[in-house]
Amino acid sequence: MKYAVVLCDGMADYPVPSLGGKTPMMVADKPHIDALAQKAEVGLVRTVADGLKPGSDVANLSVLGYDPKKYHKGRSPLEAANLGVQMLPDDVALRCNLVTLSDDARYEDKTMIDYSAGDISTAEAHEIMETVRAHFGSERFDFYAGVSYRHCLIVHHGTMDLGKMTPPHDISGRVIGQYLSDSPNAAPLIAMMRESVSLLRDHPVNKARVAAGKRPANAIWFWGEGTCTALPAFEELYGLRGTIISAVDLLGGIGFLAGMHTPKVPGATGYIDTNWVGKAQTAVKEWQSGQDLVYLHFEAPDECGHRNEPENKVRSIELIDSVVLPILLDYLEKQGEYKVLLLPDHPTPIVTMTHARDPVPYLLFSSRCPRAGVPTINEETAQATGVFVEEGPSLMRRLIDIE
Repeated sequence: MKYAVVLCDGMADYPVPSLGGKTPMMVADKPHIDALAQKAEVGLVRTVADGLKPGSDVANLSVLGYDPKKYHKGRSPLEAANLGVQMLPDDVALRCNLVTLSDDARYEDKTMIDYSAGDISTAEAHEIMETVRAHFGSERFDFYAGVSYRHCLIVHHGTMDLGKMTPPHDISGRVIGQYLSDSPNAAPLIAMMRESVSLLRDHPVNKARVAAGKRPANAIWFWGEGTCTALPAFEELYGLRGTIISAVDLLGGIGFLAGMHTPKVPGATGYIDTNWVGKAQTAVKEWQSGQDLVYLHFEAPDECGHRNEPENKVRSIELIDSVVLPILLDYLEKQGEYKVLLLPDHPTPIVTMTHARDPVPYLLFSSRCPRAGVPTINEETAQATGVFVEEGPSLMRRLIDIE
């Protein structure tokens, strides 16, 4: 038996006016996904329990079968793990975004133009992060470069009592002043964020980006604080050798901590320009090498939701369907028995441009026992089945046990 989990990050949505009042899942042409839904268990699952923030950290832990209420210690420690950071018990990790702020003179009056600095390339970002590290790094503050705009700060002898460290993707287009923490403990971090504006304004990478009509990475932004995290091995919990394939450090870190294989795919970007074929082919190679379960994570629908790009969000779903699924299903159908779980981790609605905590649609297919499903899967058809999984972490066991 082979298992595929196809995680379409942020795919679920609310009705979008520019899409005729429909969601991207309703509009997308997705014949392979719908063909699975026609012979699968289809329903809704609550991946974000009450009292938890609707982030990809919480939701992906849940889908993988780890109860976030027990294991979640913050987002950034998961990303730090993928960067090879060995956190000490009194370390605090924070995400360090490279962002684009407006040119207003007073820092508090600046607007969050772009939480991803124009989806800056990893190579460009590493040049900027080296400048950041050289200027701000110290015995207390260690910086680690990640992928694209996503990087990490480790605060030694740190504290989690930092007040409101706002995710930048939650405040796109908004003036930042009211979203800055006023906690005394956060003062050194806010000071670095302020100073980064003058540090990066004339950076060679930013000059070249502006000349090319691209957005500059003209500031750093800290958020997602957390402490040292440990997870029990996935194989010990579920008896399956597992792999996570993703472009983002968050998923790689979860995989590393869970003792799963986390291969890197050249050209995987976490956006709509990712190496779709390469990720699918890597999944096949993992099964061929003896892995039982492959968790194939696609960040693109989530990024399109944050960026208010409904057409690209639709397109990202269609690419998963037309490029990825044929490669996966061709292998799985030839090799024998298999199961597929396909779902988003959480909604990222176009109309709000940030995460939501609503239950998400899922399909669970077993080649052993096809069942009557729905003609097409989306938020409405999944709800109409009346199938509801209240405890998200139970979904992994449901996948393994379903006949």
